[in-house]
Amino acid sequence: MARPAKQTPARRAANVTLPVDLLAEARALGLNVSQICERVLSAEIAKTRAELWRADNRAALISSNDYVERHGLALAECRQF
Repeated sequence: MARPAKQTPARRAANVTLPVDLLAEARALGLNVSQICERVLSAEIAKTRAELWRADNRAALISSNDYVERHGLALAECRQF
């Protein structure tokens, strides 16, 4: 049975300004600058989204933690660990 073709996301060229010496060293080492930029940008997006989610949900998280401190964990008596 043939495996389905792996789809790659659509790509668009983007201008990135980097220090000349940094780019030269990356090229001399054979590094793929585009892949590195993509990987680091993806990680930064995930980090920023997580920070925004925590900020947006801060009040609910504090409320939930306060509830557990006052009343304990729900169904704690059912825990097997």
